[in-house]
Amino acid sequence: MSLIDDLKQLKQSAVSRINSQDADIEQLRVKLLGKKGELTALLKGMKDVAAENRKAVGEIGNDVRQTITELLAEKKAAEAEAALSKQLEAEKIDVTMPGTKALIGQPHVLQQIIDEIEQHFLGLGFQVIDDTVDSPEVETDEYNFERENLPKDHPARDMQDTFYITPEILLRTQTSPVQSRSLEKHDFSKGPLKMIAPGKVYRRDTDDATHSHQFHQVEGMVVGENITMADLKGTLLSVMQELFGEKHQIRMRPSYFPFTEPSVEVDVSWDEVTPDTKPEDIKWIEVLGAGMTHPNVLRMDGVDPEKYSGFAFGLGPDRLAMLKYGVDDIRQFYLNDVRFLSQFNRKGN
Repeated sequence: MSLIDDLKQLKQSAVSRINSQDADIEQLRVKLLGKKGELTALLKGMKDVAAENRKAVGEIGNDVRQTITELLAEKKAAEAEAALSKQLEAEKIDVTMPGTKALIGQPHVLQQIIDEIEQHFLGLGFQVIDDTVDSPEVETDEYNFERENLPKDHPARDMQDTFYITPEILLRTQTSPVQSRSLEKHDFSKGPLKMIAPGKVYRRDTDDATHSHQFHQVEGMVVGENITMADLKGTLLSVMQELFGEKHQIRMRPSYFPFTEPSVEVDVSWDEVTPDTKPEDIKWIEVLGAGMTHPNVLRMDGVDPEKYSGFAFGLGPDRLAMLKYGVDDIRQFYLNDVRFLSQFNRKGN
């Protein structure tokens, strides 16, 4: 049999095999056209063909190669289309069915409380200082304690034992250092200093239902001419009513803090207070500490206490959130349990 006959027979066989239902297109491509394939093997016989017949044999060989290549491509495209149709059929979507509601995140409940506090004080003309430059969490002993009228070996330091990096560098126990840094920079010729400093603080507390070694604080200060305790009470009443409702009241009890004089503990009424509520029926719960800024604090920050006075206060967003939402364990705020955190939204529902 001549090479031409062999090529024609291969073409006929290839067409039959490619069109077979069980054909493996890739295997057939290698078997027919590969380096060791059937067509390649046949064309090696070209060396034995007479010179005058090589052109005709070459044309037939090219025709066989082209036919096989085109058929393989067509079969491969048909198989891909069939597979796609099968996939689309299996994965088809009924567009008339209700869609799945996407879960949208929300700020952490503590951040929501902080945002409420910040927005309220911004409305009162306060500035919010919470950047890492003016409000560093790694502080010096001088700004964290000494500038707050807490010299070394002061017994009140025991209540704020913290994490020391060196004897003079520590994790801040309060955001009060921001007040000192602000007082140093403030130009009183432009008016009083009114600021709040939200942020994380650290103390060596044993974690339990009401204590955490890391928690949040919003400290505030107003310093200017003729600032009085009445200004302090009015400011704190406004923010407590913003958080808990306009019918809640506050009371102030004498206390002691090294950085204020006089100092007070501030309570908020557990229930709403109406004109008919008897004083003895009001239940109070402590929420924060405050007082008139100690003259020593002003003096150490370069402010003349004979000319200027001020008040300071410290809010605990963690504690306020526990009271507002009835949370009985502060650790719930830090466990990242979405089932717990998703209960709280900006409307407080």
